[in-house]
Amino acid sequence: MKAPSRLQSLIDEGLIDTVVRQLMSGKEAMVFVVRCTHDGISETRCAKIYKEATHRSFRQAVDYTENRKVKNSRQARAMAKGTRFGRQAQEAAWQSAEVDALYRLAAAGVRVPQPYNFHEGVLLMELVTDAHGDAAPRLNDVAFTPSQALAHHATLVAEVVRMLCAGVVHGDLSEFNILLAHADGLDFPVIIDLPQAVDAAGNNHAQRMLLRDVANLRDFFGQFAPELLTTHYGPEMWSLYQAGKLGDETVLTGHFERAQADVDMQSVLREIDDARLENAARQLRMAVAVAAAP
Repeated sequence: MKAPSRLQSLIDEGLIDTVVRQLMSGKEAMVFVVRCTHDGISETRCAKIYKEATHRSFRQAVDYTENRKVKNSRQARAMAKGTRFGRQAQEAAWQSAEVDALYRLAAAGVRVPQPYNFHEGVLLMELVTDAHGDAAPRLNDVAFTPSQALAHHATLVAEVVRMLCAGVVHGDLSEFNILLAHADGLDFPVIIDLPQAVDAAGNNHAQRMLLRDVANLRDFFGQFAPELLTTHYGPEMWSLYQAGKLGDETVLTGHFERAQADVDMQSVLREIDDARLENAARQLRMAVAVAAAP
């Protein structure tokens, strides 16, 4: 197919040989399947082209970008004022957050697509595939047996722990941004879409986001294995993380007893609002998926 203009510079630089097809188009990015030559070997990869942000609310931007580092104080002032330069700087920071998170998590052994290059707003990375070599499906498009649901849930809880130990919280983890890959005769989940990833220690919203991420996993796999619906892995892992007792090999129980303390009603109400917004977004994504189905 004809190369999109945003990919032409990567072709000119020799980072991409040809564009095979468009894989998907979302509100924040388009993804293309491409062919690349590396060390004399032709490989199939994917190129993620970021779109200009128009769908993220101010609250989202504030929550996710809290304490993210920028190059200099001029950028920080411009971002705070919302100038054109500031919006450009904020968008660049949003995009580089995913690149940084992918490199950081891949180095920590988390199952994420291997990043290869980031050039002029285009992320070149591994194409995650299924047993036939095609693009791997999202969890939302797959039905599981109870035993499969329990196994994949356990794998993903361990991945979230590994991410947290690496200092990263996904921030928007759900069945819509986890792929079911296949290699060596086994299916396994791969976590994608990380531009909203936050620093676990430096972002005041990290705990809330982690609990929501883990709850999303519980609710999805709980459709196939109802015993998961009574588990509380999120609060358990965050409590261990705060106490400095969480490690990659930590065995979680899924049980957690909250300490008796005064209730912060403002936080409770915010959690309720977030749950409503998340449910509305989930319903919308499901409706779009159904409408797009053949």
